[in-house]
Amino acid sequence: MSFTIYPAIDMRAGNCVRLLQGDYDQETVYGDSPFDMAKAFADAGAEWIHMVDLDGAKDGKRINDRFVVEAAQKLHAKVQIGGGIRTEEDIVHYLDRGISRVIIGSIAVSNPEFAIEMIRKYGEKIAVGLDAKNGFVATHGWLQTSEVKAVELGKTFADAGAETFIFTDIATDGMLSGPNVEAVCELAAETGKKVIASGGVSSLADLAALKKYADQGVAGAIVGKAIYEGRFSVKEAVALC
Repeated sequence: MSFTIYPAIDMRAGNCVRLLQGDYDQETVYGDSPFDMAKAFADAGAEWIHMVDLDGAKDGKRINDRFVVEAAQKLHAKVQIGGGIRTEEDIVHYLDRGISRVIIGSIAVSNPEFAIEMIRKYGEKIAVGLDAKNGFVATHGWLQTSEVKAVELGKTFADAGAETFIFTDIATDGMLSGPNVEAVCELAAETGKKVIASGGVSSLADLAALKKYADQGVAGAIVGKAIYEGRFSVKEAVALC
């Protein structure tokens, strides 16, 4: 199985930002044009761009969607989007405008029946985002923690036909402390589906550690802060993977 790099663009108030462990009060701004950032990633060889509407995740509605649509329509890279997607209208809004994959997160926890319906209807164009804190799913921009275990929820959606999961270990996100390889592998093993790792990647060695499990369902990694802080380039990451 292939292993794909997903350079990340987190959007807040129209800027490219990174939060520390999802904390909206610990924000670093890395640019004022999400499209320019996406173009730079695509020009460096990225096949996919991972975009997150942080305002949308917090407020439960699309806010920075125009930047996502512009990237999907003007660049040769595929785009996946998460944050603020709560309705089928949100999903259709993006898919009709050229976005390749829509990530459902909070709504998958609060309304699993809806999530299952969307998975069955839109198939591989839906990814399920499981953001975990100590193994339990966190929702609403990570401001709330549920009583649902990430692995158990993953199995439910896999049984419904979900093909792709994006797993974030909140403890590692933005910390450059290394990804939680064990948790990513566990989710892949338990669901039998593709899992994209998110959070903690700090070096090319971290990517190599994840890539070792590509044949066990670890299908890629989302990388943000390490790129923005110059730990390695998109070009280097693409070459490795």
